[in-house]
Amino acid sequence: MTDPADTAQREATAAPGTPAEVFGAFLKLGLSSFGGPVAHLGHFRLEFVDRRRWLDDRAYSDLVALCQFLPGPASSQVGMALGLGRAGWAGLLAAWAGFTLPSAIALILFAFGIAQYRDLAQSGWVHGLKVVAVAIVAQAVWGMARSLCPDRPRAALAILAALLAMLLPSAAGQVAAITVAGLLGWLGLKIAQPGGGQAHVYPVSRKLGIAALLSFAAPLAALPLWAAATGSSTIALLEGVYRSGALVFGGGHVVLPLLQAAVVPGGLVDNADFLAGYGAAQAVPGPLFTFAAYLGAVAGGPLHGWIGGLALLLTIFLPAFLILVGALPFWAELRHRAGIQTAMAGINAGVVGILASALYDPVWTSAIHGKADFGLALASFGLLTVGRAPPALVVLLAGVAGGIMAMGR
Repeated sequence: MTDPADTAQREATAAPGTPAEVFGAFLKLGLSSFGGPVAHLGHFRLEFVDRRRWLDDRAYSDLVALCQFLPGPASSQVGMALGLGRAGWAGLLAAWAGFTLPSAIALILFAFGIAQYRDLAQSGWVHGLKVVAVAIVAQAVWGMARSLCPDRPRAALAILAALLAMLLPSAAGQVAAITVAGLLGWLGLKIAQPGGGQAHVYPVSRKLGIAALLSFAAPLAALPLWAAATGSSTIALLEGVYRSGALVFGGGHVVLPLLQAAVVPGGLVDNADFLAGYGAAQAVPGPLFTFAAYLGAVAGGPLHGWIGGLALLLTIFLPAFLILVGALPFWAELRHRAGIQTAMAGINAGVVGILASALYDPVWTSAIHGKADFGLALASFGLLTVGRAPPALVVLLAGVAGGIMAMGR
């Protein structure tokens, strides 16, 4: 007899969605997903694997593994792919807009009122939002470990990947951990991927993928030449921001030194304003790459204000979009080959290990500073796992609790 729950999951996974549905789902996350890229992946898993069942744990982990290998903001690329798989190209755009625009708009507004709100990132309610990220990532690690590390060999690979990620705390360390886990899985695991996983299909042809890869590379060569030939500070700014989005692995905080080099030495943005904006970026949900919108809004020169903010926002995300589209058709073919299946089992275990490592640093270390913080994180974890409370409600309650705790200090 067919399990009704399994049938419902297959139907939900197979049913196409609409751009409006995708935009609504990602807008909710764009307004509530605090805590950085790892926490975002936890939010995505709760929403799209557990709650909406757009795909299963294995397909989700495969996608996370791919985006960890690619340059750019991994969580945003995962979101783009989820939107593409759910509702086509309009769904991709809807997912990006819903997840990205709330923080981008907030940071542009902050650029207009920078003198009044420099201490926003240190407020109690923001600290509460960082604490709840601990619970969200912990739930994601626990759920993915149960699904993707069901035996001793894969659990051992997850532990090894976590140790490597902690020994090499950088984007390169994460890539190394995934590579080692995949290689050991390919060489040593005597299992195949278990049945029942949903193969997630993305509507990208090989020709389109090659065109996207060429489009990704062309500005890296053309923009520096254009800037040098014209001496235009605007073209130089666009080149620096595009290069920052194209050549950074790990996303998030890793992109900040490149952005600083692109805008501060030339005098487009004062270093004090750069640091104030970086602090504000910690206080908004969504991807940290939206910091580019703040820089565009506060910059001097022809690009500034709303136009400058939106221009740099599109510029920094464009390479992430192109490299994702370029990689998807080849990844979809490779992951179905017999040899790749066993390697993917190891890679999936490695992803769990990386998330476990990130649960400690930076998620735990940046949020848990005492017993009260631990208690709030534990209560949030209980609401999510035992109480089955909606994640958005738990995030809201944690923010309120953080504000109350700050007043009591």
